[in-house]
Amino acid sequence: MEVIITKEAASASNLAARRIARLVRIKPAAVLGLATGSSPLGLYKELIRMHREEGLDFSRVHTFNLDEYIGLPPDHPASYHSFMEENFFRGVNIPHGNIHLPDGLASDVPSHCEAYEQAIRDAGGIDLQILGIGSDGHIGFNEPGSSLASRTRIKTLTPGTREDNARFFRKPEDVPYHVITMGIGTIMESHSVALLAFGEGKSVAVGGAVEGAISASNPSSVLQMHPDAKIYLDEPAASRLERIDYYQWVFQNKPAWQTDR
Repeated sequence: MEVIITKEAASASNLAARRIARLVRIKPAAVLGLATGSSPLGLYKELIRMHREEGLDFSRVHTFNLDEYIGLPPDHPASYHSFMEENFFRGVNIPHGNIHLPDGLASDVPSHCEAYEQAIRDAGGIDLQILGIGSDGHIGFNEPGSSLASRTRIKTLTPGTREDNARFFRKPEDVPYHVITMGIGTIMESHSVALLAFGEGKSVAVGGAVEGAISASNPSSVLQMHPDAKIYLDEPAASRLERIDYYQWVFQNKPAWQTDR
């Protein structure tokens, strides 16, 4: 696990975008795992800029999103289909047929989840998975207590997660109780991970993820076991870490061949 700390979220997002751009240039048919929420917005904005101004080509890229609410149609303004279309897909040239999101209206959820897992395997696995982190440490919608070996499945959201997400709905009671989410085991099979966390509200979860015990009580802590996980933080999100000076020293003194150009 590498911890990258910048003064503000925009700088961290741009560093993560450079990493993805480098992957896509080296492997034009890369498979990206995508996340929603506020954390990756700056990253998506920078990737769109790179596409428009620098010719970054996504025409052979495949994508798989982490999750979707059960019961929301794709055109619902709070669905993750709508979020991705508005904040990323319409700004780049990924073919529609290369885009995969869980189906919140699936009539047979378990079968759909199995098919989603198979589609990831058929694509060769996820090359780079983008993640945010919940204030309780959840990744995807793998709430505290989720199995660290879990696969794509239905999950019931905690009251805290529903409250956190209520800002995306007209009324708090409109937030669904259930989602389809990639499992922690699925996430851990990705070849590399980029987790973004910004703001003091994420600092406790980040501290547990990076320096705490590996535990289902903080699902993100399992990333300590991932062979290539980079954690992109602004200073407020990093404020609970005990080894900040070391993380900054390591990043500032990396050999040139380890940097994302």
